[in-house]
Amino acid sequence: MRQWLALGMGLVFAACSQGNGNPPDQPPKGATGVSKIDAAYLTSGGDGSDWPAVGYNYNEQRFSPLTTINDGNVGQLGIAWFADLPDQRGQEATPIVIDGVLYVTGPWSKVFAYDAASGRPLWSFDPKVPPEKGVDACCDVVNRGVAAWKGRLYLATLDGRLIALDAITGAQLWSVQTTDKTKPYTITGAPRVVKGMVLIGNGGAEFGVRGYVTAYDANSGAKKWRFYTVPNATGAADGEISDTVLQSAGKTWSAGGAWKSSGGGGTVWDAIVYDPELDQLYLGVGNGNPWNHGIRSDGTGDNLFLSSIVALKPDTGEYLWHYQQTPGESWDYTATQPIILADLAIGGQPRKVLMQAPKNGFFFVVDRQTGKLISASPFVKNINWASGYDLATGRPNEAPEARFYRTGKPFLAAPGPIGAHSWQPMSFSPKTGLVYIPANDISYAYLPPLSPDDARAQKIGFNVGTNMSENGMPRDPAAIKAAIAATKGALVAIDPVSGTVKWRAEYTTPWNGGTMATAGNLVFQGTALGEFRAYAADSGKPLWSLPVQSGVMAAPSTFTVKGEQYIAFTTGKGGAWALSAGYAGGAYGPVPTISRLIVLKIGGTAQLPAITAQAAAPLSPPPATGTPAQIASGKALFGRFCSVCHGESAVSGGVTPDLRHSATLADADSWKGVVIDGMLRERGMVSFAPAMDAAQAEAIRHFVIDQANWAKAHSIALEGKAKMPNAQKAAARAAR
Repeated sequence: MRQWLALGMGLVFAACSQGNGNPPDQPPKGATGVSKIDAAYLTSGGDGSDWPAVGYNYNEQRFSPLTTINDGNVGQLGIAWFADLPDQRGQEATPIVIDGVLYVTGPWSKVFAYDAASGRPLWSFDPKVPPEKGVDACCDVVNRGVAAWKGRLYLATLDGRLIALDAITGAQLWSVQTTDKTKPYTITGAPRVVKGMVLIGNGGAEFGVRGYVTAYDANSGAKKWRFYTVPNATGAADGEISDTVLQSAGKTWSAGGAWKSSGGGGTVWDAIVYDPELDQLYLGVGNGNPWNHGIRSDGTGDNLFLSSIVALKPDTGEYLWHYQQTPGESWDYTATQPIILADLAIGGQPRKVLMQAPKNGFFFVVDRQTGKLISASPFVKNINWASGYDLATGRPNEAPEARFYRTGKPFLAAPGPIGAHSWQPMSFSPKTGLVYIPANDISYAYLPPLSPDDARAQKIGFNVGTNMSENGMPRDPAAIKAAIAATKGALVAIDPVSGTVKWRAEYTTPWNGGTMATAGNLVFQGTALGEFRAYAADSGKPLWSLPVQSGVMAAPSTFTVKGEQYIAFTTGKGGAWALSAGYAGGAYGPVPTISRLIVLKIGGTAQLPAITAQAAAPLSPPPATGTPAQIASGKALFGRFCSVCHGESAVSGGVTPDLRHSATLADADSWKGVVIDGMLRERGMVSFAPAMDAAQAEAIRHFVIDQANWAKAHSIALEGKAKMPNAQKAAARAAR
């Protein structure tokens, strides 16, 4: 270990030397490890021996040229090593691997470094995010990875910091606060490094913030430029590069509306992609705040740059062009999902394109030189908010009933806010010409607010301008089972040239993992029910699967050490769906949440530790004593403030506590101590006193007791989806 560290420190010192004969912005000659990672390396990604960035290279195709593991021998894969990780929450990071060292992040923005071949821990870094910051995270306390550049790693933290780490030791080199700490900003995405600058966005649109992306000097952390994605509600200039274009964008927003106080949203919480060929930067912009366009902008205007792809000059942040996928966004249809760059032959002509499968259910191919829409094709079976796109205008052909704030009627939308595709990475194989999308089939009822008070923004919790109070499952076991059965997922392989789906692998649950394609004619993906799978990239034939004991959300990576190919991924369910889905998410609640890093190779023989299947604890709530008025009030308050973390209908997906089992249910003082007094603040459960009083907290307690007693009396069986599927056995037999 000491010899390895000494060699690494020598390389760091060499990189800092002024007499090494290299320009100051270039890595030293013969550099190894993270010291070699520069623009040229991130453009190519190398020969496949490394996985140097979360998306592999600047094109973010998540395609590896390696072929040692292929469709002929993938059935021989086994576990080389594994490492248990702390914090049993959602794992969303893709491991990056450089010269035999693997770097991965986990919940609460922690970083871990391992010897990639042996699994020997090298170092870890804990930025010590305050636990109470979790209440501002819409979709779990997750992190999607680090960026590497010339000897350093760059980490963005849940509480808005951007931190530079020494890649050899894990020591912090600098840290900058990128957000206003008085506002509910968070960061869960991975930074990108472009032309000596570290780029980072943020999240928090559901709570009420204004989105932007900032570039910082990679050496010092000094701010270089900032681009705001929505206008300043005050009408004043920000003194930033975005001022000029936001003067015209401001005309697409109403003179009044809730955006004037909410910030408008438009956060860039994931997709930031650099195009080295055209020297352009592409931002995927998120939803508005509140969601409800009728409240946000008085139902008028397209609200630029919400739900848009925006192209900038990377050196300065100057605006180049934009394409808005969902004008007047009102359904949380973000455009923050991963963006892939490629060169395709379309209509017999070569085109430089970007591709994206956002939440709204259409797969977009856009000319990345001009921003002109080339095609928008459905990639899921159920879409009802729009029938398609007008390619001449680039606008959707909307269903009138989708604008629920105009009709005053509920709209059961397909897809819903979880999205036909969320953050889970898709991949593209130049070999097959197909894009592999982890898709969801999840509907959602958008309800107009009951009253002005129902729509009013609160100091804590979601502020989306819809009636979340009544959005829950009916007390009808048959209806609950039918809704669970209709909620599914798929791995979709789409041809971006023709817009046709070439093959689909159907899943009984949504929220499956990100994908990776390889030149070995393989696509890899983990599942919500605890498998890691391999498919033939050209045909979709299932070739192999491995039970891994916990749900998989993140995308894998692959690399070589001394010529041997490995595949790395993490397990650990969580995120928006597992937190909020209630009965539908509870269908895979019995699958444990196990935070773990797993590395595979041909002939691997390591075995995961045995786990004992445990039946769900029986419900034993105290007697229901609340009045009908209390229970009704508690139901509304739970839906408004509690459901996004503790599950619709008070049914947990297994990541956060199921309140129907809470020991505090039987004691009003203990319940108040948690909900109002904040006695569990250090464990992430902050006080909700800014939004409710003790009597309202008591009403929530009575609702949860009543809900628990009803569920106990009706013994709703959810075992059908909770069982690990037998497909893994069939796939293994087929591979042999």
